[in-house]
Amino acid sequence: MSRTEPNILVVDDHEQNLELLSAFLEDLPAVIRTAPDGLAALQAVQAQQPDLILLDVMMPRMSGFQLCKKLKSDPATRSIGIIMVTALNEVSDIDHAKDCGADDFLTKPINKADLLARVQTVLARPDR
Repeated sequence: MSRTEPNILVVDDHEQNLELLSAFLEDLPAVIRTAPDGLAALQAVQAQQPDLILLDVMMPRMSGFQLCKKLKSDPATRSIGIIMVTALNEVSDIDHAKDCGADDFLTKPINKADLLARVQTVLARPDR
């Protein structure tokens, strides 16, 4: 990573989920930003590219699947780590997330230890 502290963008259309995920991440040496939907997340990425996005799937205006596919298809944003965080838990949903380019997939309710382990794994990848 080029920066000393990773930059993590948390995207969810429910304020309580943003607060919970941000609280889970507060012990990490990272800058945590939030966005309430896919379009706001896209603007946040353009303003300052994060190292990792925790991305809800079901959101208004632009779904997590749509945002993930858009970011992973652009060479300028392809290396951003994306962990889908969703209530969806069907194998087809996980397959769809992988097809869109997601690096990992977590099902709500989120376990803090599992979230932190997956975040650290994605951030530690050599292509970050």
